[in-house]
Amino acid sequence: QVQLVESGGGSVQAGGSLRLSCAASGRTVSSYAMGWFRQAPGKEREFVASINWSGTNTYYADSVKGRFTISRVNAKNTVYLQMNSLKPEDTAVYYCATPPPNYDYWGRGTQVTVSS
Repeated sequence: QVQLVESGGGSVQAGGSLRLSCAASGRTVSSYAMGWFRQAPGKEREFVASINWSGTNTYYADSVKGRFTISRVNAKNTVYLQMNSLKPEDTAVYYCATPPPNYDYWGRGTQVTVSS
């Protein structure tokens, strides 16, 4: 069993920043690749970013590239999503998940709202 708990969401003005955290617990969590996904109202869930077990390889959706940064601290079993230059279209529920390719484990999500 793997448990994932997101935090750090909230409301911010356009151009602002937020840092999301995903605390993981369970078997061999620190060695898992991790992903962030989001789902906006009326839209399907989409990939945001992912990071491998060591933190040396990262991938980003084109829509967030250059603005968002994914990182992890394995000693804390935590993955982060630093979100800068936020836009209203970033408004969504953000989820962390593991492992690829099927992402069998998901957190409950954290709401991010960006106002203009």
